[in-house]
Amino acid sequence: MRKLTYIAVFEPAETGYSVYFPDFPGCVSYGENFEEAQKQAADALGLHIYGMEKDGDEIPAPSKTPQVDPETAPGYMVSPVIVFPDLVRNELDNRAVKTNLTIPAWLKEMAEAQGVNYSKVFQTALMDYLGVSHMTSRNNK
Repeated sequence: MRKLTYIAVFEPAETGYSVYFPDFPGCVSYGENFEEAQKQAADALGLHIYGMEKDGDEIPAPSKTPQVDPETAPGYMVSPVIVFPDLVRNELDNRAVKTNLTIPAWLKEMAEAQGVNYSKVFQTALMDYLGVSHMTSRNNK
């Protein structure tokens, strides 16, 4: 399982800490205290890397000496943040999402009378149609 570590800059703010990653412009976060800021930073970094990978972007190697923005507030702290991109991808790719589908009214009435779980039936039928099992991951196809 991949483990990536990047340096984050924790900048004191009036009500907590703003966080940014010199290696990932645009990846920012915030927490009301340092502990929450660390957790939010890890979540932000994991989502940022997930998005980059989905877009086919290259993930930068961690800088040996990340550059702190000269406009960073005094009293900032630099700390490593660890993420496990494969866990983030697994969680996001397997989350439940809503989708609409259209069926005839008579079929809906019949299914409801028998207590049919639409999500389970649709998921099973779609996996059968696509020739995948619930144990097949998107990366193993």
